[in-house]
Amino acid sequence: MPRDPAAPTSIAQTWPTTAAVPPFGIAVAIGLLCGVAGCLRLPALPPAWTLVVLLSLGLAAWWRLRRVRWLGAALVGLGLAGLHAAYALSVQLPPDWEQREVRVAGRVVQLPEHQDRRTTFSFRVDGGADHPTELQGRLLQLAWYDDFDGTPTGRDRLHAGQRWEFSVRLRAPRGLRNPGRFDSEKHALADRLTARGHVREPYGAVLVGPARGVDAWRERMSGRIAGAVPSAASRFVRALALGDTRGLSDDDWLVLRANGLTHLIAISGFHVGLVAGFAALLASAVWWLLPALGRRWPRPVAMAVAGLAGALGYAAVSGFALPTVRTVLMVAVVAGVRASRRSTSMFEALALAAIAILLFDPLAILGAGFWLSFFGVAWLLWCLPDTGRRPVRDLVSAQGVATVGLLPLGVALFGEASLAGPPANLVAVPWWSLVVVPLSLLGTLLDALQPGWGDWAWRLAAWCFELSWPLFERFSDSGLALWWLPEPRWFALPLAMLGAFWLLLPRGLPGRPLALMLWLPLLWPDRNLPSHGEAELQVLDVGQGMSILVRTAGHALLYDMGPATPGYDAGARVVLPALRAAGVRRLDRAVASHGDSDHAGGFGAVVAAIPVGLAEAPDGAPVEGTQPCVAGTGWEWDGVAFRYLHPTPHFPYLGNEASCVLRVSTPHGSALLTGDIGKVIERGLVRRADEDRADAIRAEVVLVAHHGSGSASDPMFVAATGARHAFVSNGHGNRFGHPRADVVSRWEDAGASVLTTAEGGALSVRLVPGGPRVETRRAAHPRLWDAARRAAQAPAAAPAGLSYRPE
Repeated sequence: MPRDPAAPTSIAQTWPTTAAVPPFGIAVAIGLLCGVAGCLRLPALPPAWTLVVLLSLGLAAWWRLRRVRWLGAALVGLGLAGLHAAYALSVQLPPDWEQREVRVAGRVVQLPEHQDRRTTFSFRVDGGADHPTELQGRLLQLAWYDDFDGTPTGRDRLHAGQRWEFSVRLRAPRGLRNPGRFDSEKHALADRLTARGHVREPYGAVLVGPARGVDAWRERMSGRIAGAVPSAASRFVRALALGDTRGLSDDDWLVLRANGLTHLIAISGFHVGLVAGFAALLASAVWWLLPALGRRWPRPVAMAVAGLAGALGYAAVSGFALPTVRTVLMVAVVAGVRASRRSTSMFEALALAAIAILLFDPLAILGAGFWLSFFGVAWLLWCLPDTGRRPVRDLVSAQGVATVGLLPLGVALFGEASLAGPPANLVAVPWWSLVVVPLSLLGTLLDALQPGWGDWAWRLAAWCFELSWPLFERFSDSGLALWWLPEPRWFALPLAMLGAFWLLLPRGLPGRPLALMLWLPLLWPDRNLPSHGEAELQVLDVGQGMSILVRTAGHALLYDMGPATPGYDAGARVVLPALRAAGVRRLDRAVASHGDSDHAGGFGAVVAAIPVGLAEAPDGAPVEGTQPCVAGTGWEWDGVAFRYLHPTPHFPYLGNEASCVLRVSTPHGSALLTGDIGKVIERGLVRRADEDRADAIRAEVVLVAHHGSGSASDPMFVAATGARHAFVSNGHGNRFGHPRADVVSRWEDAGASVLTTAEGGALSVRLVPGGPRVETRRAAHPRLWDAARRAAQAPAAAPAGLSYRPE
C-alpha cells in the first residue's frame, strides 16, 4: 500500500542534513552493512593483517572524520566481517584430521531430531585439556545410526542437555554445490561449526551426565504438550510455544511455504517482538493502575525494561536460536532508546539496532532472517508511519506493503513466491499471533508453575489452530499457491528492489506501473536455453550417486535422480531445487539408468513433484511406473538425436550391467551417459560399434561409468570414445575410493580432462559450435567459504569410510 504523502516520518526527513554525520545514524548503518556484505562477497579472504589494518583505519575514520563516518563504518564492516569469517574457518576441522576416529565428551545442545534409523544432534565438546586443541569447546553436528539391518543401537536414550562420551568419526563441513539457493557450507560458517560426523561403535557410548539446562527443559515441556494434546495439532503448539519443529512433516512445511507462513510457525523474531510488546503493555497497565510507581520509575522506562525482559525470556524458551537473539538485540536497542528518553525516530532506532547486530555478529547477514526482518520493518515504517488508528485497514495495508516490498527478497533468497501469501497472512497473522501463540505460551507458563495447569490452554490453542489449518491446506492444494522461479542473474535483485520502491511511492506519482518492468529480470529471467541443434548437460552434485539434466531448445530429460537413504533424499533436496533453478517445470523423459538406490533413490520424489512425459528404466529394474529402455531405440528433439546403446533386447536385468546407456548427439559434438556398466559391457559396446559404424560410441563428453570404479573404464572403451572431457559423479571421501587413481590416469592419458563433482560441484557442458564449453559450479560461483578450494590448498589427507550421505 502507498504511504501517506503528508506523513512526518520518512527516510528523507531522518537523513542527516548537516555536514557532520551522526556516529550511529542511518548513513553509518548503511555503510557498515555495505562493508560487511562486500567482504562476504569476496571469493577469498585477504590476509589477516590487511583486515586488522582496515578495521583500525575504519574505527579512526568513524570516530574522527565526521563528514565521512559512513566510509569509516564501511571499512570497519569489511575488516570485522573478514576477521569473523577467518575465525569461523579456522575452527573448522583441519584436513589432517579428516576421517580420524576420536573419543570425545561433551553436552548435547539444542533438541536432537529422531528420524527413521538415525538421530541427528548438535554436540558441544568439553573444553578440558583431555581433548585435542582442535576440538576443545567446539561445536559438532553428529548423526547416530541404527545398525545396517535396522537393529536399534540405543540412540533413543539421547536427549537435550545430556552429557555423553563416545567415539566419533569426523570430517570438515563440506556440502554439495548445485544450482539452487541452499548452501550448507555457508550455514556451517555462520554457525561456527567445526565438523560433521557420526557416532562410531554406538554400543560403547557412555551417558556421563543427566539432562540439564534450558534445552532439557524445552524437551521435557515438549513431551508434556504431546501428552496433554491428543490432536495432531499438538505438533504446531510445540512449535509455537517452544520452537520445537521436529514434529512437522515435509507436507506441513510445503503447506506453510505455499501460504507464505513459515515466518509465523516456530519461534521467530516476529513472535519475540510480539511477546516484548505484550510485556511492555502489561507494565504500562500496572503503572496506570498504580500511578505512585511513576515517582520512582517513569512508565516509559518500566515498559522498556519489561519488554526487554519478555524478549529475553521468550528467547530462552526457544533455546536462544540465532533469529531470536538478533531480535532481542533489536528490542534491547529500542528499550535503551526509550529508557534514555531521547527523541529518536523509528528509522534511527532501526539503524542503531542494525549497527548493534552487525558489530555483534557480522556473519548474521548470511541468513535470510536478517534481510527479511530489517527490510520488512523499514518498508512498514516508511509506508505506514501512522498506524494504530484503524486496525483492520492497517493490517490490510501492512500486508500489501510486505507483499510488494519483500517479494523480491523472497524470490532471490528462496526461489519461490507464494501467490496465496497475502490472503493467508491476513488470516494467520491476527489469529495465530493474537490467539494461538498467547494460549500456547500461557499453557507453558502455567505448566512451568505446576505440571498439569497448562493442559487446558494447550488444548484450546490446538483447537483454535485446527480451525484455520484446513483453509491453508486448501490454498496449498490449489496448485497456484507456490510459484517456483528460475535462478536469476546478479542484477535482478537490485532492479526489483528499485521497482518495489517505485511502486510504493505516494499516490498520484506518474509512471508507477512502469516499475513492474524492473521486476522482469527477477520474475521472468532468461533461462539460457540452448539454441536449435545444441544441448546442455548438467551433472548434478548429489554425493555418491548420479543425476544428469539434459536440456535442448525446447525439451528436458533427467538421467537418474540421485541417492536416497534414511533421512536424506537427493531427489527432493538436490534434484528438484536444481530443476526449479533451471526453470524446468516438466520433464519430457526421466530415465533411471538402473534400480540401485544411488541412481534411482530420488525417483519417487521427482515424479511426485514434476510432470513426466515418459519414464524409462531397464526391463526388470525395481523402479515402478517405467517402460524399458532398449538399445537401438531413439528420438530427436530440436535438432538433437538421442539413442540407447544398451541394454540389448532380451538382456536380463543384472543391476549395474543392465544400465541404460544413452548417447546424445548434436552437430557440434556428442555425450555418452553410461550409468554403472562394467568392462564387459563396455567391450561389447566397442564390438557392436565396429559392426555398426566406427563413430557409434565416439563422444566429446563421457560420463565415466560406475563413478570411476576400477571395474569400469576398459582401455579399449576409453580409446574408442575419443573423449575430450570425462566427468565423474562421486561423493567427497566416499568409502569406495571413487574415482580410482588408475582410472583417472587412463582417461587423462587418452587425452581427456577429468572433472569430478566432489571437487567442482555440479558440472555443466554445452555442445555448441566451436566445441564443448565446460563449467564447474564452484569455479563459476566462488565463495570464500568454499570447502573444496580450501582443502585443495591444504596438505592432502587420506579419505576413508564415508557413504553417500552428505549431511
